[in-house]
Amino acid sequence: MKPEFRTGLPSLDSSFQVKRIECPEFDVAWHYHPHFELTFMLQSTGIRYVGDSMVPFDRGDLVLVGTNLPHCWKTVESNKDVRCIVVHWEESLLSNWYNKPEFAEIRDLLNRSERGISFDLETALELEPYFLRLTMEYPFERLLTLLFILNRLAKSPKQQYLAGLGFNGTLSDKASDRVSMINNYLKDNIHNDISLTAIAAQLAMSKEAFCRFFKKTFGKPFTAHVNEFKINLASKMLIQTDLSVSEIGYRTGFNNLTFFHRQFNKYMQMSPKKFRQQYQELS
Repeated sequence: MKPEFRTGLPSLDSSFQVKRIECPEFDVAWHYHPHFELTFMLQSTGIRYVGDSMVPFDRGDLVLVGTNLPHCWKTVESNKDVRCIVVHWEESLLSNWYNKPEFAEIRDLLNRSERGISFDLETALELEPYFLRLTMEYPFERLLTLLFILNRLAKSPKQQYLAGLGFNGTLSDKASDRVSMINNYLKDNIHNDISLTAIAAQLAMSKEAFCRFFKKTFGKPFTAHVNEFKINLASKMLIQTDLSVSEIGYRTGFNNLTFFHRQFNKYMQMSPKKFRQQYQELS
């Protein structure tokens, strides 16, 4: 499936949309839309895709996605139902205030959200009561709460861009369809040997054409993308389970543990054991 074009319609008494989502797993395909999106994760784990960014998510994940930037959240090996709050608003919501000096920081934040921005856990948990408030308030108070959240995020010193500068966000429908199929293939075959021949065949492409397409779209080879996906999943398992490092290596599709350690060091700048230790020291 291609990233679907979606329009979020607010209720009659509000100029923006607030949704509390509760479901067994994320079933929304890779998609984009002409409005801003702010997502706060109350519960669930998996992999988050924003542009060419692919990062594990957990409780407290807080992300601002700009207009027309492809994105999706995929539940991967989670025994927790999805619970999150999603806010959508059109650019016109703040248009009358946009150039006011009081909105300078919020304006800058929204301008930069074209690459997607994630925020640190401390900021996210601080704002959790305000996100919950959004789902219960009357329209006027709800708007004030949204402005408070955006102002707090704009002032946050810990912001991280998601999509790379080289990401080609203006994909054709055919290219978008291919990316969505690639994401689903990785999710469904993580325990199997990821076959370049098989996925190219699914897309009705030769291996050479597929590699050229992937490198052009994501700025990196498909094999590097696969290893990054596996390491992201391994880091999630190191945090959330008591499985041994070796078992995690095998479960994430690395049949050669030496190669697993080498790849983990490459992407995380430390060994799997040290990664787990550092997280345990923080918790």
